[in-house]
Amino acid sequence: MSEYRELRQRHSLLDICRTPDLATAVTLQPVRRIEIDAAILFSDLLLPLEPMGIRFDFVAGEGPAIENPLRTEADLAAVRQFEPREALRHVLDTIGQVQGELAGRVPLIGFAGAPFTLASYAIEGGHSNTFAHTKSLMYGHPAAWHRFCDLLADLVGEYLVAQIEAGVDAVQVFDSWVGVLNAQDYREFILPHTRRIFERLAPYGVPTIHFGVGTGAILGELREAGGDVIGADWRTPLDEAWQRIGFDRAIQGNLDPTVLLAPLDRIFAATDEVLEKAGGRPGHIFNLGHGILPMTPVEHVQAVARYVHQQTRT
Repeated sequence: MSEYRELRQRHSLLDICRTPDLATAVTLQPVRRIEIDAAILFSDLLLPLEPMGIRFDFVAGEGPAIENPLRTEADLAAVRQFEPREALRHVLDTIGQVQGELAGRVPLIGFAGAPFTLASYAIEGGHSNTFAHTKSLMYGHPAAWHRFCDLLADLVGEYLVAQIEAGVDAVQVFDSWVGVLNAQDYREFILPHTRRIFERLAPYGVPTIHFGVGTGAILGELREAGGDVIGADWRTPLDEAWQRIGFDRAIQGNLDPTVLLAPLDRIFAATDEVLEKAGGRPGHIFNLGHGILPMTPVEHVQAVARYVHQQTRT
């Protein structure tokens, strides 16, 4: 969006995240221009790393870069606990400001990163294709791995509780990289920790969304870990994904983000396919199967949002 790019010319991504006035403005930008059914808090899932003593920044064209990646048992043991209501106060202040501006127009979704994704960023030092450092620590030092993920789960759970207390209407747990694990490894190394987050959230009664990428082989395990809604990416047809998850849970997805680069007739045909596979069953949140690409025409996003509303209006 041009208004976001204009802000980014003057402020870094982290500066926007840390400044409630700016983060509020960016959160509201898509609400004002696109027929969306919810606002998503503008933040970054890596924000909890810095108060843990894991410093990072964003490198242009490359994404997040960790200053000193965690590579040993001692590194994992040296991370700090913190109180999210203090260290991440700016996020909670943003939530209050956004809700004041929204005035009930649409609900606000808060979010945080799941243990595997946060751990993999901290250990790899950034994006990875193999996750070799992460898996090496996971397989080679399982006790240290589980202690680290327990800490992450406790911090993420408390951070999301703080977001609920500040006023979000729903929360999403992002496990962007967990699709690199098979079902057996997910059960052994991740499921107990992610489940711990959802158990922490359960008493608050807000809807919870559990999202991953490349998770077609572990959708049943994601369901078991928790979430009222399970996200599915575009690699698995929506009807197949929902069957694996179970129809007693809602599903979020799953248009391929690159389809939004296509002509409108192609976009609408792909959208129809997703809606047809949902079969009109209650509990489908139409969404992309992953994040929107920077070169996507805003007009295409606006068009698909209008189209979904037209096709599903009863």
